[in-house]
Amino acid sequence: MAANFWTSSHYKQLFDQEDVDVVFPLDKEKGITLEDFKLIKMHMASYISKLAQHVKVRQRVVATAVTYMRRVYTRKSMSEYDPRLVAPTCLYLASKAEESTVQAKLLVFYIRKIYSDEKYRYEIKDILEMEMKILEALNYYLVVYHPYRSLSQLLQDASLNDINMTQLTWGVVNDTYKMDLALVHPPHLIALACIYIASVLREKDTTAWFEELRVDMNVVKNISMEILDFYENHRMIPEERFNAALNKLAFKP
Repeated sequence: MAANFWTSSHYKQLFDQEDVDVVFPLDKEKGITLEDFKLIKMHMASYISKLAQHVKVRQRVVATAVTYMRRVYTRKSMSEYDPRLVAPTCLYLASKAEESTVQAKLLVFYIRKIYSDEKYRYEIKDILEMEMKILEALNYYLVVYHPYRSLSQLLQDASLNDINMTQLTWGVVNDTYKMDLALVHPPHLIALACIYIASVLREKDTTAWFEELRVDMNVVKNISMEILDFYENHRMIPEERFNAALNKLAFKP
């Protein structure tokens, strides 16, 4: 896996954090702050996840869709690309890329079921048109490597692949998609940070194992701190806060 990742378009598209944390001028004009920008992306990641549960696709499709959504907003403003339409369209595109195709009409049906708000009302043609725009914004690079595969191999290597550790680390990896980590760090380092957090929480001594890996522990610990910071500050944000940020974009219904 690692060999493939280092030669992939995913690796070539990794960003520095400061390049991800850029609010476009069009969005700034509408009063969107960096905090709003992050909140909207977090909200859209949850939206994709919620929609995926209804159309019954696996977690990998969700992870790919969220990565597409986050990549789009490194290149396009939210004022031009309405997050409420980008989110389901990324799920539609990811379902095809991951060979678990979901029909656009099914997405439209469930969007209406989940949200009564008129601002979420889109037709099939809207999703198909946005799909072409997203493909262009992504430069047609649809390859995404996720931490899940590394995670399974690493847990086995560390003899930590019991059900408790597997479930805990898998859950932490899922939560990393509520942040921009997938755009900034290689997937195996994200997996290691999740193992590091879980081993501390479960009081497993993994010091010797990490030393044997010869990875940069500063990077692993920094990723771990970002995840823990997210748990502390962003896990329970009220819906009104998301809506306030979204309403600044003021798209017409």
